[in-house]
Amino acid sequence: MSAPLKKVGKQTLKFSFPPYIAAAASVVGPKEGRGPLRATFDRIVPDSYYGEKTWERAERKMLKESIELAIAKAGLRNQDIDYLLSGDLLNQTISANFAAQSLSIPFLGLYGACSTMFEGLALGAMLIDGGFANNVVAATSSHYDTAERQYRFPTEQGVQRPLSAQWTVTGAGACMLGRQGMGPRITYATVGKVISLGQKDPNDMGGAMAPAAVDTLVTHFRDTGRRPNDYDLILTGDLGAVGKELTLRLAEAEGYDLASNYQDCGLLIFGPEEDVHAGGSGCACSAVVVAGWLVNKMRDGTYKRVLGIGTGALLSKTSTEQAETIPCIGHAVALEMV
Repeated sequence: MSAPLKKVGKQTLKFSFPPYIAAAASVVGPKEGRGPLRATFDRIVPDSYYGEKTWERAERKMLKESIELAIAKAGLRNQDIDYLLSGDLLNQTISANFAAQSLSIPFLGLYGACSTMFEGLALGAMLIDGGFANNVVAATSSHYDTAERQYRFPTEQGVQRPLSAQWTVTGAGACMLGRQGMGPRITYATVGKVISLGQKDPNDMGGAMAPAAVDTLVTHFRDTGRRPNDYDLILTGDLGAVGKELTLRLAEAEGYDLASNYQDCGLLIFGPEEDVHAGGSGCACSAVVVAGWLVNKMRDGTYKRVLGIGTGALLSKTSTEQAETIPCIGHAVALEMV
C-alpha cells in the first residue's frame, strides 16, 4: 500500500512531520560585521583572508566553522549527522567539497547559486520528513573576492562597479535540521523552475532573478491557497534594491500586494555607510540572515510564520562571455513556530 502523496498543487510539498531548525550558526567578514545585523552573527572574522593564503581557503574555513558551530549548538557531534547538504558559488563547489572533506559527514553537494541555502533547507526537510534521516545540516558560503574573481573581474584590477551591482556577502551560514528542537519548523517547500526573461547583464542580478522569485511566490500561493497576509514576513534572498522593486511590481500584476510585509536579505545585511550600491548578494547573503537574524526573530515571537524565497542566478563566466541570457531560479520554504 503506497504512502499518501505529500505534494500539493504543481510544485509544493507539505510536510507531514515538519522538521525543526534545531540550531543555526553564521560566520561573516568584517564588512558584514559592521552592518545592522552584527549582533546576530556568531563570529565576525578580522579580514578577508582569515589567516589563510588565499580568499578561497578563507571561504572554506568559514563554511567549515559555521557547520561545526551549528552542530555544537544542537548538542551533537559530527557522527550524529546523517547528511551534509552544501554548495557555494565557485567552480565545482570547491568550498563545500573541501569543507566536507575535513568533516567526515556523508555529503550531498548542491549548486543553486544564491538559492543554495533554501534548496538545502527544502531537501533536508524532505529527507527528515520522509524518514531517511534524523539530523541534516544545510549550509553554504560565499566571499566577495572569490566571486568577483570568478564571475567578473579580480578585485585587484579596481574595475568600476555600476549602481545596479550588488556586493557578494563574505560569510557562511549553517542550519541544523532535526526531528526535535527549538524551531522554527519547515512546513512547506515550493521548488522553483528555471526562468530567463532575456536579462544578460551580470551586474544586475536583482533584475534577472526577480521574475523567478515571483513565479515561485505565485505558485506557492496557488498551490497552498495562502495569500501574502497569511505570512508575517515574506523574505527574498538577495534581490537588492533593483530586484525588490521589480518583485513588488510583478507580484502586483499577478494580483498580490506585498507592500506591507516584504523584505530582502540583501537590503537588511549592510548599512548605508557601506556603499554596496544595490545591496548584498551571494550564497551567504540569505544564509547568514536566516541563520542569525530570522531564526532569532521567530524564536522571540516577532514573527510566527515566514515565507523565505532563496533566489539564484545560474550563470557562469563562460555563458556571460558567450552573450547568453541569465537563467534564474527561486526556491521557497515556509517557516512556522508551531
